[in-house]
Amino acid sequence: MVAHDWCKLDYKSHANRKSDLLQLTHKTDIGYDLTTALLVEADSGITLAPMQIHLKTSEALHSTAKEPPLWEGHHLDQLETTMAEASNGWDLLRTPVHVIDREADSLGRLRRWHSLGHLFLVRCDDRRVRCEGRSVLLSELDEELDQTFQYVDAGKALHEGKKVQRQVGERTVTLYRPHSAVIDGEKKSIAGKPIELRAVFVRLVDDDGWIVAQWTLLTNVPGDEADASEVGKWYYFRWRIESFFKLLKSHGLELEYWQQETGLAIAKRLLLAAMACVLVKQLEASESEAAIKFRRHLIRLSGRRMKRGVEFTGPALLAGYYVHLNMLDYLMATELSLEEMKDMENAALSEIIDV
Repeated sequence: MVAHDWCKLDYKSHANRKSDLLQLTHKTDIGYDLTTALLVEADSGITLAPMQIHLKTSEALHSTAKEPPLWEGHHLDQLETTMAEASNGWDLLRTPVHVIDREADSLGRLRRWHSLGHLFLVRCDDRRVRCEGRSVLLSELDEELDQTFQYVDAGKALHEGKKVQRQVGERTVTLYRPHSAVIDGEKKSIAGKPIELRAVFVRLVDDDGWIVAQWTLLTNVPGDEADASEVGKWYYFRWRIESFFKLLKSHGLELEYWQQETGLAIAKRLLLAAMACVLVKQLEASESEAAIKFRRHLIRLSGRRMKRGVEFTGPALLAGYYVHLNMLDYLMATELSLEEMKDMENAALSEIIDV
């Protein structure tokens, strides 16, 4: 699966140092707009690689795509470029499914992606659909599934650190209503071709039977290739990109404090930083003996203290990996042996103590 998401990079405190900052929402909200496509293993949820990034500045769109999207377009327009290259240029061994949060819940875009043959899974808001010959809201179908006990258990999940039960229900629906599009500067209603999709309803239920979270998903992945349980699990794995951004921005690499003076320089550094974050996510997920040993090594190098019962955290692994790489770089560059380094330390400390 390919998880897509956007995040703004806040650089308003860098206004005097970065000349290509973009006004994101209001006048004082300036920075860059980052789009990321993250490849995730659909069966296990292991983060595999950052496959594509687009960084929009006031002057250009810096992209890793072979045919970058237009600077003028909305960041949702960038998805089609990534979808096309995922299908034709990435040489993936399996067909990609594009998993996107509800910002992409746009009937016009769903129609176009479906017509182009791209597989998608999108979280949606309540909308009117046709199901079994009647016009109903998705929320009404959800209520029917609940009242007729058609939700089924689909495995355990974590919600705010606690184990909960994941439950799913499903209906086949047709999206038939017109969609809006801006043509020649005017918003118009377009009567598009109806498309048949699967509506998958997912909810997380705690031990007391309370629903603590729920999602409504639309997908064109055929039912014989992935059942409702599998589809629900894919959206649950979409949160991997949220933790990826967290490592980049606030709990690891502190991206919004980088001092590079242009968006292009930020984008180049991002390529290396993104791979470091993915490596940490893979290391977190592995249970091999070698991975466990290396994690302990990195935690010791990080100098971070862990809470009782917690063996490691992503930020601590990232900090330890930074020390590890610097240590290797120094050891490969120096001609000093370990004994010579110890002698150098002892000589310096003895002089300081004498003083």
